[in-house]
Amino acid sequence: MLRIFSHPSCLAHDPGAGHPECPERLIAVAEALRAGLPHLLWQEAPQALRSQLARVHDAQFIALILDHPGPAPRRLDPDTVMSAHSADAALRACGACVSAVDSILAGNIERAFCAVRPPGHHASANIAMGFCLFNSVAVAAAHALEAHGLSRVAIVDFDVHHGNGTQAIFENEERVMYLSSHQANVYPGTGHISERGVGNLVNAPLPTGCDGARFRATWRERLLPALAQFRPQLLLISAGFDAHRLDPLADLNLEADDFAWLSSELVAIARRSGKGRIVSSLEGGYSLAALRECVVAHVGALAASPA
Repeated sequence: MLRIFSHPSCLAHDPGAGHPECPERLIAVAEALRAGLPHLLWQEAPQALRSQLARVHDAQFIALILDHPGPAPRRLDPDTVMSAHSADAALRACGACVSAVDSILAGNIERAFCAVRPPGHHASANIAMGFCLFNSVAVAAAHALEAHGLSRVAIVDFDVHHGNGTQAIFENEERVMYLSSHQANVYPGTGHISERGVGNLVNAPLPTGCDGARFRATWRERLLPALAQFRPQLLLISAGFDAHRLDPLADLNLEADDFAWLSSELVAIARRSGKGRIVSSLEGGYSLAALRECVVAHVGALAASPA
């Protein structure tokens, strides 16, 4: 069983007119999921607790986001802007991922998709960047380790931009494996093959123009075998769909079927090693047409019953 976690507050985060990370993204995702997968249940996300955020974020940074909003809009870097409701949206995004972990590990559901924004995978322990405030997937991974006592949590990231924040948070944490495919030589400039952490990082930069065949081969030959060998008890996904050929912020040429294929492969590994337990959370994807198609393909594959 798969459940979708979301909250209306995630629509109230407003980086400003013309910003690619706009509320319309989440509207498109919700409309597509309700139309394409109408049988799925939706659950309202709670706010994450400060103690949950503090497992991966510095106290001063948490206070910067939550306690000193100042006049809105507030620009944290050239791309990352807070509006009056951004802090609540970020708390709900983290809360969705934490609540999904709790529900799955309690045995109430098998998998979850968090239809939330702002995205999170660029946020590090003390820096908001790349449209991201708090790192929702990192908060969820730390929660699985500390609150539930898991010893092997994997994070798969197929966003076209490398999740530098997630990598930085866990690069010395042997209990967490981070695996990423991303376009080479674009923002944020990290994610080289040589970045191995304590043996828990697997990066696979993709060349400009990479198509689905090469994307699938990269995962089949390099990333999926490493994930299977790690045998995660819980699999978290940073689900960005900006590697699609229509996306305006990148230059890869994937189709929705490529995301569906990878999602099915991830389900198979999760079933073998972690009772099928997966939490996926929305990251990038800035073509609304591609986002609608890709999210239904991804969530549909996650929700599919065993063959």
